[in-house]
This record gives sequence, structure tokens and C-alpha cells, in this order.
Amino acid sequence: MSRSARIAAEARAAYKSFVRRRVAVFFTFFFPILLIVIFAGLVRTGGGGTGLFSQPPGYYVPAYLAVVVLFTPLSRLGSEVARFREGNRFEKLAASPMRRWEWLIAQTAINTALIAVACAALLALLAATGAQFRLSPWLVPFVLTGSVLFCGVGAILGALADSQDGAITASNGVALPLLFLSNTFLGPASLPAWFRPVTDLSPLSYFAYGVRAATYPGNHAGWPGSVGADYAVLLVLAVVAFALGAWLLPWTER
Repeated sequence: MSRSARIAAEARAAYKSFVRRRVAVFFTFFFPILLIVIFAGLVRTGGGGTGLFSQPPGYYVPAYLAVVVLFTPLSRLGSEVARFREGNRFEKLAASPMRRWEWLIAQTAINTALIAVACAALLALLAATGAQFRLSPWLVPFVLTGSVLFCGVGAILGALADSQDGAITASNGVALPLLFLSNTFLGPASLPAWFRPVTDLSPLSYFAYGVRAATYPGNHAGWPGSVGADYAVLLVLAVVAFALGAWLLPWTER
């Protein structure tokens, strides 16, 4: 079997594994939609001030996309790596021609494709609720690269966690703080001045900076004020996270 055939076969298996898990499907596709319906459609955003949901709806495009780009790969890859390890599946794969980075590419490819579909649905729903934002071509590389980045982080968490439940707990423990402290739902003015530089240490911040600067221009541009620079940081982090995640997979070499 060729390398491309091995990756395609593993990607098909990953897709079937995903659709069998109803909770995973719900949190990937329906939970973010529920957030938009509640806050962009019913409660409405843009009340003013500096608190949660105080900005116009278009400001929160990167926040809604981040729910999918962050939570789906962290929980899916984390639990999948832990499940494979508990079932000694990596030992079996190590006895085959497949390499650890091929396995991670297959898992990342199917997760990224599902995330892209979910993000397209979210953008369509946001537009339907009247949110004012620009459909920038930068959305595609940001969503794809962000998905790869957090697939790599998910693989790292799954490799380090002691069980599948531990991997899910770790992914939620990482994702929740990142979601609200990475310039997504809360703007810099909502945080203490001493804490604002800390948000630049979050990889999700560069996703939020770049997507917001591309879709909601004029204000709130990210560090260092360029969409391209924000994407470059995100791309470097994605390469490092993917490489580290592949290296940490508990692969038993022949």
C-alpha cells in the first residue's frame, strides 16, 4: 500500500469514528450554532461597555469560529490518541508500514475538513442574523492552519494524559481558559492592564487577531497590526505543534 493510500484509509476510519460519536458531532456543528442563535439572534450583542458580548456582532466572528477550531481538535485528537494507546493500537500500527506522522496527518486532515464545513455553516448563520463582517480570503488559511495547530496540541495532550478521560479533562482544562483569555469573547479592555501581555502568549490570540483584522477591519487589529504577520506566527506554531505531537505519539518501533 502506498503512503497516500495508507493516509486515505486512516482518514476514512477517522471519519467513520467521528460520525459514530453523537456528542462529537453535536459540539462540532450544533453547539456553536446554538451560541450564535442565543447571543447574535436572541440576546443580541453590542450593548456597549467592555464586558462579555459588549461589541457589535461582527467583532465576535473569530470567537465563534474559535469554538470549533479550538475545542474540536483538542478533544477529538486528545481522546483518539488516548484511546489508541489504551487499546494498544499504536503497537499494531508500528508493525505496519505506517509512520506516526502519517497517522497524525490522516487524523488532522479529516478533523480539519469537518472544522472547515462547520465554520462555513457558522459564517452563513452569522450573516443571516445580520452580523456585519467581511468574507476575507484570509479566512481559509486561518481556519485550516488553526485546525492543524490545535490538532497537534490535542495529540500532545493525548500522549501525555494517563487515560482517555484524562485526555478529555485536559483538553477542556486547556480550551476553556484559552477561549476566553485570547482576545475572542473578551477584548483587551476587559482585562487588567498587567494581564494583557499574557494574552499574546496564547496561540489562539493570533488566530483571533488575524481573523478579526481580516473580517472586521478598522479597529482591533492584532499584534503587530498585520494579518500576514499574525498568520505567520500561527503557521510557525502549527508546524511546531504538529511536529511535537507526532514525535510524542506512543509509537513502538519495529
